[in-house]
Amino acid sequence: MATVTLLLALAAGPGFPEGSPEHRYEVALALDATGRPDAAAWLTDPEPWPARRLEPGRAPLSGDVQHDPDHGWSVRLFGAASDGPDAPEIGLDFGADPVRPGGHVTVTEPDGTASSYRVVGIA
Repeated sequence: MATVTLLLALAAGPGFPEGSPEHRYEVALALDATGRPDAAAWLTDPEPWPARRLEPGRAPLSGDVQHDPDHGWSVRLFGAASDGPDAPEIGLDFGADPVRPGGHVTVTEPDGTASSYRVVGIA
């Protein structure tokens, strides 16, 4: 199991047909032997897996990675002091291929807006 931080940059989305490297997510997670996010490692890890969203002109939002066997992967971002376990979830669809630079992740906002993010780095 490899624990990595994925660096995701907006590849294309509403208002950004060419993408935007300034709009990004940083998501820490474990990958299994096939290079896919490891749900078993998430379930057994006592520490939350951190996530952040960075956008120009806004303070970074921090949160954590979530996994639900029925709904897949998501992140919760805690922008207000009242945010906590009930923070809206932002869906992450890693697709069928191993996670690696150049690959894409679909990010779906709570309002249903989906955007493609490119994996620009794995640290």
